[in-house]
Amino acid sequence: MAEIRIRIEGMSCGGCARNVTRALEALPGVDTALVSLENATATIQYDPAHINADAIIRAVEATGFDVPQ
Repeated sequence: MAEIRIRIEGMSCGGCARNVTRALEALPGVDTALVSLENATATIQYDPAHINADAIIRAVEATGFDVPQ
């Protein structure tokens, strides 16, 4: 397992955090996704044999939020 922590800009409520969590946990290879509205971050544990960090970031951006690089 690998872990990545990313900043997420634009979340304003618990529903936003839940949407990001659901999107991340639906990805093949993602084991856990802990999204913090208060810290504007997500910590994701994933299997690098099935998914990479770029795909995880694209999934967050597809939910309508920004991930600053």
